[in-house]
Amino acid sequence: MASRDLAESLLPGGGGDSAAAASSDSHDEYEERAYDSDDKVSISISDSDAEADDGGVPSRPPFSWRKLWRFTGPGFLMCIAFLDPGNLEGDLQAGAAAGYQLLWLLLWATVMGALIQLLSARLGVATGKHLAELCREEYPAWATRALWAMTELALVGADIQEVIGSAIAIKILSGGTVPLWGGVVITALDCFIFLFLENYGVRKLEAFFAVLIATMALSFAVMFDETKPSGKELLIGLVVPKLSSKTIKQAVGIVGCIIMPHNVFLHSALVQSRKIDTNKKSRVQEAVYYYNIESILALIVSFFINICVTTVFAKGFYGTEQAGNIGLENAGQYLQEKYGTAFFPILYIWAIGLLASGQSSTITGTYAGQFVMGDPTMDVLNEALNVLQSIQIPFALIPLITLVSKEQVMGSFVVGPITKVISWIVTVFLMLINGYLIVSFYITDIRGAVLRSSLCVVLVVYLAFITYLIVRNTSMYSRLCSSMTKRS
Repeated sequence: MASRDLAESLLPGGGGDSAAAASSDSHDEYEERAYDSDDKVSISISDSDAEADDGGVPSRPPFSWRKLWRFTGPGFLMCIAFLDPGNLEGDLQAGAAAGYQLLWLLLWATVMGALIQLLSARLGVATGKHLAELCREEYPAWATRALWAMTELALVGADIQEVIGSAIAIKILSGGTVPLWGGVVITALDCFIFLFLENYGVRKLEAFFAVLIATMALSFAVMFDETKPSGKELLIGLVVPKLSSKTIKQAVGIVGCIIMPHNVFLHSALVQSRKIDTNKKSRVQEAVYYYNIESILALIVSFFINICVTTVFAKGFYGTEQAGNIGLENAGQYLQEKYGTAFFPILYIWAIGLLASGQSSTITGTYAGQFVMGDPTMDVLNEALNVLQSIQIPFALIPLITLVSKEQVMGSFVVGPITKVISWIVTVFLMLINGYLIVSFYITDIRGAVLRSSLCVVLVVYLAFITYLIVRNTSMYSRLCSSMTKRS
């Protein structure tokens, strides 16, 4: 299920009628859009599983390693978004500019991302629908079109970064023989080849992603071993929060890289790749339980990889003249000049890891790569794309939290008040970061009265839409609509 397919599901008529006209037939149609029933992985249920759904108190079946293995897959596909080239660039720039000081933020950004992804998986399992479908049913047509537009913007930003990363890696591995535009073409073509793996079953595609993640983990672990960052500084950086005015930009970049708007939509669809009887509470409880475990395991792996990249560049370049100039395009060369060849040229180790990152993430889309062919300012563009994706975050998180908090949608799997409060705190925190990004961009990069005035208008519309999404399900909004109806 590609993220772009999910985005198109937001459009009215993109997958069925509105909620008011929804029927069981349309529900089946929605489910088929994510995965055909024949493509879903069967989860065998033992005779000891509780059957009390019909009248007694249902209970989750006992833990089984075999079942965990059957459920494992969607979480690792989801964690690819935590490892795309945009994330790697955010990691290396954070390490070079701030040393080990921002590791604590990387840890907590991953924790926040985990919370959001677990909510997304819970929504998909409990409802049998993905977030895009539910948004179309929940919001009026104009709002779903706006959400679709915002999701597409985030997808374009992610797609460009993924293609850039693969193209740079191919150029390095070919010794410069293949130019950047050639790398973009190769990435687009082999992406379609990899997508054919889905025709051979979901598990084959998941296995392919597992190989790519393992390649990244091995490559960056070898780099970590060769450069030998300080273990003491690493632990201090994880537990002692430090933030200075000089590293705010990198800090914001870390959070913006980790939490990806399109990934919230994607995970709610990926969990539907298993056959789950949503009419039986114990089966849904079991699915949520195992998906939580495998998602957390996947994010631990992604956190390890991000830590390796950050600390390698912290050890090698923090406090040096090159720190402010390092990006995806020149990072491998800087590493080679710094560390040379111990076991295997570190330049190629970096390129292999970067290629695995780019190839895995481009499975969800290869659009817009042509816009950056041969562009000498790709690293600056990557930073701008991280900002673009960051400011789209509210349009994924607010609908997600709204839906998982509604008993009419989630039934008995509605989130509790503590989870709801924590989720809103995370969302507000991310929105404050967005505000900082927008203000900084306005002050430093926008010139001219006309351009500044236009941006102000866009900002007003942006804030107004966020406000609408927040207050739409409150009693205040209901009273306001009722009052306006009576007046009319």
